[in-house]
Amino acid sequence: MAMKWEQRIPELLRRYDTLTARLSDPAIFGDGNALRDLGREHAELTPAVEAARLLEKVRLQLGEARELAKSGEEADLRELAQAEAEDLAAQETEVAERLRRLLLPKDPLADRAAVVEVRAGTGGDEAGLFAGDLFRMYTRYAERKRWSVELVNVSEGEMGGYKEVVFVVRGKDAYGELRNESGVHRVQRVPTTESQGRIHTSAATVAVLPEAEEVDLEIRDEDLRIDVYRSSGPGGQSVNTTDSAVRVTYIPTGVVVTCQDEKSQLKNKVKALKVLRSRLLDARLAAQEAERARERKTQVGTGDRSAKIRTYNFPQGRVTDHRIGLTLYRLHDILDGDLDELIQALKLAREAEHLEASPSAA
Repeated sequence: MAMKWEQRIPELLRRYDTLTARLSDPAIFGDGNALRDLGREHAELTPAVEAARLLEKVRLQLGEARELAKSGEEADLRELAQAEAEDLAAQETEVAERLRRLLLPKDPLADRAAVVEVRAGTGGDEAGLFAGDLFRMYTRYAERKRWSVELVNVSEGEMGGYKEVVFVVRGKDAYGELRNESGVHRVQRVPTTESQGRIHTSAATVAVLPEAEEVDLEIRDEDLRIDVYRSSGPGGQSVNTTDSAVRVTYIPTGVVVTCQDEKSQLKNKVKALKVLRSRLLDARLAAQEAERARERKTQVGTGDRSAKIRTYNFPQGRVTDHRIGLTLYRLHDILDGDLDELIQALKLAREAEHLEASPSAA
């Protein structure tokens, strides 16, 4: 009996054939916007259609091989057919799983830029140094992905660490890749100031928000209080001697965003408002996700920043993600931005969670 998710395949193929026919119609060439939209949807559906057609082909071949393995007159022929059937059965499982993932609803926010906020938590100066390590880890990862990083606000701590650093990462699927980094990150190591060699535990929080667009939510001017003040951070004489820093307060909820990275007050205001929008959108999404999560068994994708999600243990050289029970003994590589294995494992866990929760996945 076909799984429920397979019931979507005929609709998928019909829609794909409709798009193919419309793209072949000369009348569409005169409408650039329609041509672009149809072409984008056609391209998005192509991998799933190819997988659906391959699955149908493999299942047909598998049925023939099994029939031959049962009814073949020669023993050698039956053995060959049985071996082929086993190979095809494995291929069927792999293609079916790939198609099932392709049929998952696309996250409309995945391709947004990611607003990343890293803050020192418990642990004093050592927590600030760890926040700096995390900031460096994400910027190195962005470099590997050829994404751009735009600083919004930096509040420096002692000994070269950070109390807070806020930055925007722009690139293909930036938010989709980084969203599962939200949470409490814990470090276990011997601080440079520790004379007796004792291991200390410190923490930093990471918040990853989708960059909001103006159409996502309306912010009224009367709900904002905007203050300007003299920047206290690095940036040269012109930054530190003018009232270029901006603090934006969203009065209904008390959310406060500061920005002092730019020399221009106007640019700082624009950046601060972008971050404010992203925080308000994230709060709305978190409430929706929490409602859905009540019906789930796991919390991989909830972005609950009160929960410890990962431990970086220097004495053992390991990184453990507690949500999926994954431990990797490549701590220094990971802190140098080699996050692919962790991020992909978390994405797969999130997909499995959504498949389990989806009514069409049964």
